[in-house]
Amino acid sequence: MHLAPIDLVIMAAFFVASIGIGLAVSRKSGKDFSSFFLGSRAMPWWLLGVSMVATTFSTDTPNLVADIVRGSGVVGNWTWWAFLLTGMLTVFLYARLWRRSGVLTDVEFYELRYSGKTAAFLRGFRAAYLGVVFNVFIMASVTLAAIKIASVMLGWQPVTTVFFAAAITLVYSALGGLRGVVFADLIQFAMAMVGSIAAAVYILGLPEVGGLSNVLSHPNVASLKGFLPDFASVSIKDLVPVFIVPIAVQWWASYYPGAEPGGGGYIAQRMFAAPDEKQALGATLLFNALHYALRPWPWIIVALASLVVFPDLASLAERFPDSSAVIGNDLAYPAMLTFLPPGLLGLVITSLAAAYMSTMSTQVNYGSSIIVNDLYLRFFKPEASDHEQVWAGRVCTVLLMVLACWLALHLDSAKDVFDLILRIGAGSGLIYILRWFWWRINAPTELAAMIISFVVAGAMQMDRFDGFSSSTKLLIVVAVTTVGWIITALMTRPTSEERLISFYKKVRPGGPGWNRVRSKLAEEGLETVDDGSDLPAAILGVVLGAVTIYSILFSTGFLLYGRTIPGVVFAVVAVGALIGIRQIWPRLSFR
Repeated sequence: MHLAPIDLVIMAAFFVASIGIGLAVSRKSGKDFSSFFLGSRAMPWWLLGVSMVATTFSTDTPNLVADIVRGSGVVGNWTWWAFLLTGMLTVFLYARLWRRSGVLTDVEFYELRYSGKTAAFLRGFRAAYLGVVFNVFIMASVTLAAIKIASVMLGWQPVTTVFFAAAITLVYSALGGLRGVVFADLIQFAMAMVGSIAAAVYILGLPEVGGLSNVLSHPNVASLKGFLPDFASVSIKDLVPVFIVPIAVQWWASYYPGAEPGGGGYIAQRMFAAPDEKQALGATLLFNALHYALRPWPWIIVALASLVVFPDLASLAERFPDSSAVIGNDLAYPAMLTFLPPGLLGLVITSLAAAYMSTMSTQVNYGSSIIVNDLYLRFFKPEASDHEQVWAGRVCTVLLMVLACWLALHLDSAKDVFDLILRIGAGSGLIYILRWFWWRINAPTELAAMIISFVVAGAMQMDRFDGFSSSTKLLIVVAVTTVGWIITALMTRPTSEERLISFYKKVRPGGPGWNRVRSKLAEEGLETVDDGSDLPAAILGVVLGAVTIYSILFSTGFLLYGRTIPGVVFAVVAVGALIGIRQIWPRLSFR
């Protein structure tokens, strides 16, 4: 493909704007750690919410959705739709606790919650594990998607794509810190949504596609378009990997960046950047609504349309012979974009570049914050000045980007990376939920979970397990890891009473899991702080939030499929659940 002048103008204007944002805020962002990594804790909730969703809208996301839809049908998206349950827990239970903790990074939490040398070791281990290993895998997956898109749409070689894709992102991320990232995310999310919707509308109008009604009735699509599981006609065995495991196990058992049980990662970083607890909660609620209810359908529609034009991998390989090395179902999305006309093509390519930049800038900023705060400052140079901390963050930004780009050149599929990351973090998710509400979780428990899940997930990559499905491998990792960390929790020395009491009084988690600490305070005649009275309202908020967003998702799907009555019914359910959230809001406790 060749880009027209109008396409180049659109792309250039966007890139200049992104770099301009980094330059404009660089002085303000370079004052100290809080300025560079947390926006001085003064970012408004709506901007943080948009930034969260912009980060999760990456170049690999539509490719991943296309891979899922073409392989498992639309219902296969439950492998990530199920994480909404995790998101609602973060909104109503954990957002306030994270912001109340006052930590600078989610890894700093370990020495706030746990005690002794094991807690310090865990903080350092987790910083390297999250800040480098997990982070680089995520960024490499995103860069792999950029490589595939550029290969199909522009004919670029992988090294060329990696060089240009990373350069601009690196400039404004290193200059502007989180403040620059968040403001750029606002523009990038708008570009990405406009581009994805415009592309879907145009592609449906192609003669090769023949409109939405033709797509939905096409024999290649008819059996794959259902987005709710059909228990009557589909065997339980077929539903296990695409629905039952995600909705029953995966959402609470697996750690996945952006959907961590109990919050965490760059989502927590955005909460720390909010002025107060209420705005942290509002940001995460907006993020989940936009992420699950607004974004999926344009990608799904294009994925379904691709089955009409490119029914199998052979047809893709025939159409793009120069991309044979990266042919896969995930290539179907960029393949459909090659039909776009000048102007719209430039807009969509720019929107994909925006999606790439928003994710990469967030990941390098988040990873750098951990490396600086929880490795460099904590273990190597505690006396580092504000100026040194900022520059250490900028150096880490460059190094993380280089590592991710190198790894991307050695990967094959975004879906493979997605499955691997789920398995690596499988079994540890329940700890991240319970550690806020059960005093017995300690540092050795978390350390054991991380090591066991990593070792078992690595073992699942061996040839002898090639016959196992991804869902079976996930369940094995969850089972082994969960048994391992429960035994560790019960057999090792608990966190010191002094640390448990200080954590409880500072964060005020409430709930019956802290009865032992409350009893200890009462015995010593000390004040008992307990906000557990709002726990029922918070749990009800989780349920109502999930009902609201799922109902909007389903309503949109039914209306697109021409089924007006169920579409309207789910819309009414969404409105009713939203009213319920407004009713319980005053019952939530904010400091």
